[in-house]
Amino acid sequence: MLAGMDIKITAVEARVLGALVEKEITTPEYYPLSLNALVNACNQKSNREPVMNLDEDAVVAAMRALDAREFAGAANTTDSRVRKYEHRLQEVFNFTRPETAALCVLLLRGAQTPGEIRGRAERLHHFEELDEVVMALGKLMKREPSMVAVLPRQPGTKESRYLELMSGEAGAFAAQSTAAGSARSGSARDEAFSQHIENAAPSARRDGSGERVARLEAEVAELRGEITALKAQFAEFRKQFE
Repeated sequence: MLAGMDIKITAVEARVLGALVEKEITTPEYYPLSLNALVNACNQKSNREPVMNLDEDAVVAAMRALDAREFAGAANTTDSRVRKYEHRLQEVFNFTRPETAALCVLLLRGAQTPGEIRGRAERLHHFEELDEVVMALGKLMKREPSMVAVLPRQPGTKESRYLELMSGEAGAFAAQSTAAGSARSGSARDEAFSQHIENAAPSARRDGSGERVARLEAEVAELRGEITALKAQFAEFRKQFE
């Protein structure tokens, strides 16, 4: 994916796209989907928030818009007289399976905590640990443009919620937080992060700035994910000598 590409889609387009991704993984024998199957997938009452009642015209219009972005389109099938539809996110973004699962759940159910994503993504991908969810979200946040943002933690809650930025309305705050999280990479990113915590944390406590706190939380989530990945790689390396 090219940096600067416009990834914004409507809520209906997000529902169509999420339904296609979900059905490809959970019911591959029925994928690509006919128009009738796609409408039913969009309107199903389970694993959807909010529940929608889309008609065929709305779904066709959404497919046309997604096709124009090359996010989805009509499948090239020769064994059926009925037109069928498929998503093309893998071709455009080259997602890993954990990234695909996390993004799909966010497209279908809106903002969620890592714990909620882990439970709801079970049929799409089995996350062994919560850190694996955080790592996948961190990768989505570091893409250019970022595809996920962390929202300010709500009073009385222990976990921050994450929102997909294809259709989600994170507002100016989330856009700024995500852009800041995506701007750094490698050792320079780690150094800047450490310095940022040292300099910004006292100020954030003084002025109660939600923007500063959420930006730090996003960066912590990303770094935790990177540490988890490094631990896994090191474990695999050690196995070679055991």
